Amino acid sequence: MKIPHRNFNPSRREFLRQLSLGSAAVAAGFGFPNILSAEVAARKPLGVALLGLGNYATNNLAPALRETKLCRLAGVVSGHPEKIVKWQKNFSLSEKNCYSYENFDRIADNHDIDIVYVVTPNTLHRDFVVRAAKAGKHVITEKPMGGTVADADTMIAACHAAKVKLSVGYRLHFDPYVKEMMRLQREKDFGDFMKLTGNFSFTFGKHAWRVEKKLSGGGPLMDVGVYVIQAACMAAGATPIAATAHEEPKERPDFFLDVEEAISFKLEFPNGAVLDAKTSYNDNMNTFRAEGAKGWIEFVNNAFSYRIGEVQTSKGALNFPVVNQQALQMDDFADCLLTGRESEVSGEMGRRDMKIIEAIYRSAQTGKRVII
Repeated sequence: MKIPHRNFNPSRREFLRQLSLGSAAVAAGFGFPNILSAEVAARKPLGVALLGLGNYATNNLAPALRETKLCRLAGVVSGHPEKIVKWQKNFSLSEKNCYSYENFDRIADNHDIDIVYVVTPNTLHRDFVVRAAKAGKHVITEKPMGGTVADADTMIAACHAAKVKLSVGYRLHFDPYVKEMMRLQREKDFGDFMKLTGNFSFTFGKHAWRVEKKLSGGGPLMDVGVYVIQAACMAAGATPIAATAHEEPKERPDFFLDVEEAISFKLEFPNGAVLDAKTSYNDNMNTFRAEGAKGWIEFVNNAFSYRIGEVQTSKGALNFPVVNQQALQMDDFADCLLTGRESEVSGEMGRRDMKIIEAIYRSAQTGKRVII
């Protein structure tokens, strides 16, 4: 029997009421902003297997799974046997729930694992998502969804054929500050957000797979620029219709051999709203601003970070509880499986963003405005 799910679409007053409830829930270990029904919360947590045990899985997802209420770390998949041994010890994992990339398909017979979270380099997402789907497991794939739109299409089709759900690791959708920006967009407190600006950049140090196009699919646009794209779509409440972009000259061409070092781009939305954005591997910026005719919201610093920094609006500063974005993200997906609803950060959303990214790259290559 399906469990009824309360949609979260509050007015401002209801938002603040839910926020106060959410604060208590966070303190008690529950997620924000959905207030879980007793029946859902009482269910046995769903088992999650992390596929790819790099920095993000180790430093962010594993700790988050200690805080989740609807799911738990049940297994791991890695190409490094020594990592598996370490994770078995640190998380008391059963040997039968630990897999190599070679024997991963045997996970189909493992009833302890309901969800596979793919945390590999970008261009490897497709094949592992397809294999997980064929094994009958629901899937979360890290962002960006893949290396190309074609990858996204393949993943969506595989999950549809296997009748499993697919979600993308867009953690910021579950942060209260971002939820408030989406509420402002819906309820038009500041009017339509027409002028959007964003920059997510950091200085890349030592060599890593993110600067190898065969693994990353691209440079900072794929890695962190996608967050600016996401924020713009949320603030506009729409999908852009055109992109204009140019790649900035490389200051370290010997390091960024086959990916961009920095790229500036503009996105146009159907109602005339415009995003002006930049993303770089040779700068340090982390900001986003959305302006309407009646007001504005600005993420002054750490706009896209695991803990969002100062957020100001034309009516004053926002001050919401600190949350674990990844824990909320994974619990929300578990709630989708328990209630039968679709993920708000779906494979279709991941595909949309890949399409936008491809249009930006095409514009940068051709010097022309590209219709999305």
